[in-house]
Amino acid sequence: MPSSFYLVLAYLMGSIPVGVLLARAKGGSDPRKVGSGNIGATNVMRAAGTVTGILTLLGDMLKGLIPVLVTLCAGQPRWIVAAAGLATFLGHLFPVFLKFRGGKGVATALGIFLSLDRCAIFIDIVLFIAVCLKWRYVSLASLVGVAAMPLLLHLLNAPVEYVCLSVVIGALIFLRHKDNIRRLIAGTENKMTRSADKG
Repeated sequence: MPSSFYLVLAYLMGSIPVGVLLARAKGGSDPRKVGSGNIGATNVMRAAGTVTGILTLLGDMLKGLIPVLVTLCAGQPRWIVAAAGLATFLGHLFPVFLKFRGGKGVATALGIFLSLDRCAIFIDIVLFIAVCLKWRYVSLASLVGVAAMPLLLHLLNAPVEYVCLSVVIGALIFLRHKDNIRRLIAGTENKMTRSADKG
């Protein structure tokens, strides 16, 4: 297969609006019309319940994981693997199926880097959980994890192509979280709650 096949496949898989599809199947509200309007797991929980939110998290991770693994298994060079990761991520941010209005990309990025360096992801998840437990801001934990990823990959001697990918993805995630950053600074960001599942 030509390299372009893997990039197109990655973008199309990244474009699958998992949260919207699951919320619709569950009979919940469209996450684009609830809360933050984001199609990611946290907002899907508000729209269709905790279980649907968790399934969205897993689905968004898988659509980051699968195309990168396929590209790796096909023996493509590292820069093509990194390009496939970026294509997947851009598919989530700018999905062709939702008129290019997508999510913030944290779960999809998690899937991408899970396929590239499981050790870095394990450390990052521990860091994410620690920040969540300490301050109870999912957005803050996500941003800390994203900022740490390039350093973790570098310290673990990951290929430079993957480190560069993590920098680009991290910058895009920070841009997508600009409103969350403003609310964190202002002290008005929503904290995690222990509310019961809505169904």
